[in-house]
This record gives sequence, C-alpha cells and structure tokens, in this order.
Amino acid sequence: MTVRETDVVVIGAGPVGENVADRAVRGGLEAVIVERELVGGECSYWACMPSKALLRPGAALRAARAVRGLSGGELDPAEVLRRRDAFAAEWDDSGQVRWLTGAGIDLIRGRGRVAGERRVVVEGDGGDVELVARHAVVVATGSEPHIPDIPGLRDARPWGSREATSARAVPARLAVIGGGVVAVEVATVFADLGSEVTLLSRSPLLHELEPFAGEAVRDALRERGVQVREDAQPAEIARTDDGAVRIRLEDGDLLADEVVAATGRRPRLDGIGLDELLDDRGRLGVDDTMRVRGTDWLYAVGEAAGRVLLTHQGKYEARAAGDAIAARARGERVDDAPWGRHVATADHAAVPQVVFTDPEVASAGLTAAQAEERGLRIRVVDYELGDVAGAGLIADDYAGRARAVVDEDRGVLVGVTLVGPGVGELIHAATIAIAGEVPLSRLWHAVPAYPTLSEFWLRLLEGYGL
Repeated sequence: MTVRETDVVVIGAGPVGENVADRAVRGGLEAVIVERELVGGECSYWACMPSKALLRPGAALRAARAVRGLSGGELDPAEVLRRRDAFAAEWDDSGQVRWLTGAGIDLIRGRGRVAGERRVVVEGDGGDVELVARHAVVVATGSEPHIPDIPGLRDARPWGSREATSARAVPARLAVIGGGVVAVEVATVFADLGSEVTLLSRSPLLHELEPFAGEAVRDALRERGVQVREDAQPAEIARTDDGAVRIRLEDGDLLADEVVAATGRRPRLDGIGLDELLDDRGRLGVDDTMRVRGTDWLYAVGEAAGRVLLTHQGKYEARAAGDAIAARARGERVDDAPWGRHVATADHAAVPQVVFTDPEVASAGLTAAQAEERGLRIRVVDYELGDVAGAGLIADDYAGRARAVVDEDRGVLVGVTLVGPGVGELIHAATIAIAGEVPLSRLWHAVPAYPTLSEFWLRLLEGYGL
C-alpha cells in the first residue's frame, strides 16, 4: 500500500468538500481530496443544478402567460431534458477536476475510510493508498435518500432524487411519496412535463415552514392537475408483472408507472470508519468550528455533519472549517465566539432556503413556531404581496404573502417567509437583516425602490407600526 503524508485530507469532493479544501489551501496548507463518484457531487449532477434546470422552463412559461399581451408557447419535454443534461455537464466531471487542479488541490479517486487518528485509507481501482494528515481529516460525504419502511417499496425499485432528476423519459403516471422540498419540486417538474402526478404525504406539505407556505404550494399543484393527498400512508407497494407500480392505500389502490421516494435524507456515513463517534441520531456531533467533539483532528461539514441539509449552508460551514484548520495549523487564535471568523453561527439563526415550486417559497431564519419554541417574545406581521404596486407589473394577478417574525425584546427580525413568483431572488435581503441583527428602527431607513416587489419591506414595517 502506498503511503502519503499531507496537511489536510478531505473525504468527498462535492461543493462542500471543494470549499473546505480550497480554504485550507488558501491558508497555506496542502490538501488532498478523495472522491468515489463525480467531482462536484450530488448538487452538480443530481440535485441543485439539474433540478432547477428542470423547474425553470415551466416557471418561465407560467410567468409569460401571467402577463397580458403575450400568447402561445408550450413546453418541449425533450428539449427540457436536453437543457438539464447541459447543466449537469452530461455527467462528466472533467471541468470540476480542472478546477481542483487550478486551485492546487490534489485528487485521489476511490472510497475513503478513516482507519485511525489522522489516517485515511482510499480503496481505488489502482490499489489502496493510505493518506496521513498532519493537521486534519474532514468528512464531507454528503447525504443519501431515506427509504421509508413501507412493505414492498425497496423491491419495487423506487426512484430517489437522483433517478428523478436524471430521468431519460417522462412517465405517463408518477407517484411521489413525501411532502418536503424534494417531493413538491419533483411533482412540479413532472406535472409540467405532462405526467399524471399523485403526491402522497403523511403530513401537510412543507410542514417545517410556515403553514401558509405549504398551503399555497398544495393549492397551486392541485390547480395544475396534481392529485395531492395529505394524511396518506401507503400500506404496501409492489411492481406488477407488466412493470407498473401498485400502491395500496386505505381507500383503494393507486397505479403508477414509477414511484419516487422523497421522504428525507440522511448523512452518508456508512462504512466511513467512524461508527463509534456517531451520536444517537447517527450523526457526527460537531462544535461551531465544525470539529467533531472529543477530537482535535477530525471535522465534519455539510450534510455529513447533519446540522443543515442545504448545499449553500454546507459551503458556509466548509469555509469556516477550512479557515479554522489553517489557523490552528499556524498556531493562531481561532475566533470561535458567535458570529466569529471561524464559526458557523448562522446554522442556528439565519439559514436561508428557497423551494423552487410555483409559487416559490423563500425563507430565512425562524418560523413563528420555532421562535416561540426558543422562548422568544415575538410579534408576527403579515402582508399580501399582491397589494404591492410593483407586483402587478410582474403578473396581472400576482398572489403571494410575506411574513416577518420580530423579536420584541431586541427589536430585530428573527424570521422572514415569502411566498410568490420569483421571491427566491428577494430573500437575501432578509438573510442580511437577520444575520446582521439590524434594528427595525434602522431598517426603516432602507428605502425600497419603486415600483418593485421589494416595497413589501416598507409595508411590513408599516404593519409593525413604524
């Protein structure tokens, strides 16, 4: 076995692993990244990029139809799939590999396993390699779909998010099990492409967000012909002799050509060699510098850490971890106070998220329920986005809603939720206000341009009483 020494070993070359390695190299360290699949990871080839490429044509068509003076236009499913292929780089990672080389990061292909303190064994086609890290090993292995324990589901060969976003054809009938982000986005895509879609959810859609967000998405899906069944629990699933999928429900059977299991994700940590460090939820417990508790050399970032299963938040954690690793290697002080240079404080209070359905759902920070659970004394202010003067310029019958959650004791925003066409491009202002703890009295002086949808900020503040 070949043995090689380096400063930092990163297991996983998705966007999160790339970022932590890049920050370590920028800090003067040598980094080696290990990847068993495609460099660029889930987000580049089977999640963020291809899914949004699939969602955009339908959203663009509806946006055009919402403005009088335009006519015509239909989706071409084959062309939509070809556009998706381009955004997924035809599942060729050579461009990402060139980026690694240009950033000064070495790549070893194979399956990485932690074999001891600061030691990683990589099993590859060209033989095993043992990597010895002088400073840190970072686990950035991402996540994988959770397959619910429904009798017959695994044998029915369900699609996960990968199969859905890389589908080569559009099934005539599609059943989607789940009510979260992946489920509603998949339902949106295939309804746009012409599938007869049934969405089966045990709970209200998007139940971790503000209730009105899930209600708006549910109603919009139904208007576009999706059969949305909340409080639905499949009892048994089987693949029939003719290739169809039979789903047994309480009130009868449902037939589909394919079934998507979109019931959440879990950190991909099996076989990584760290079972003894997993907590009772099967996760690696980390501090805010993303170092695994009880060690001085092991870090976990992104979905592998299990704190926030969002790519952009994982990249943020990676930047904090890479900088912390470099600082510790140089013997410098680590700024680990809340909102310090080397910590991922935003994980707790200022996480932004966009659900790319139509209408879009965008949120930052806490929901009202989450704020109350933390013991905050809050006030909630709602405003109908369609009442903003600029909304009618976007769509003739623009409909949407904005909610602000205010911490009354500090006079700052702790949460904002927006529902409506195009609101994903508006949420960063809320993220800045929440992360910066901008007092509402100062936010009042941030004048929104007229006539734009951003005028909702003024209306929310007026609703609060300013």
